[in-house]
Amino acid sequence: MLARALPSIFTVGNLFLGIVAMILAVQGEWKYGAIMVIIGMLLDGLDGRVARMLNAQSEFGKELDSLSDIVSFGVAPALIMYTSILHPLGVLGWLITAIFPICGALRLARFNVHPGIPGYFVGLPITAAGGVLATMALYSNMVAGSTFMIAGMLILSFLMVSQIKYPNFKKMGIPRSAYWIAPLMLILLGGIAARFPEAFPKMVFIPLALYAFYGLKRSVSRRRRQQTEESIEELKP
Repeated sequence: MLARALPSIFTVGNLFLGIVAMILAVQGEWKYGAIMVIIGMLLDGLDGRVARMLNAQSEFGKELDSLSDIVSFGVAPALIMYTSILHPLGVLGWLITAIFPICGALRLARFNVHPGIPGYFVGLPITAAGGVLATMALYSNMVAGSTFMIAGMLILSFLMVSQIKYPNFKKMGIPRSAYWIAPLMLILLGGIAARFPEAFPKMVFIPLALYAFYGLKRSVSRRRRQQTEESIEELKP
């Protein structure tokens, strides 16, 4: 019984961390809120894998996962951005903040109805988008003004609802033995995050941002190639 409930325990843990991230953001500790989002990403990556390993997949777990994701990777990162950067903009800041979780909700709803194609996500997963947004806020003191951050937030929102394909690493095979060291990894990463609260999330930002950029670049390259092929076909006698 406990084994079948284990995936949902990971999912609820992800939801709990999302709520903690929002509380920290409201209290002005949004840097630690970003760390909560990152640890939540790890739990989100484990719940589906553990469910498949234990053959404990269910519609309940699927819906719970979506509801948790919109909190942890939609609302929480948007609130982190609002408290760190957008709050001086007044109503405009409210609107920009709202766009991200709304697009995240649309992305999750579409995924639940149309999962996409094997091996790929259609649109940037909300988990990756939320991770990029939460950690991107840590670079705010390195950027003059908020324009760059706002543009990044809106681009991430667009990528979630776009038709751009992203590789799905969730279904890659992992040895069963690796699951039993997952709690130790979480404790280790939590310790590193607590010891280096600013450097750790900044490092996580880099691979997540590259993943988001990869899909966009690949889509642009594919479209250019198609246009070139069409132009060649038109020039043929």
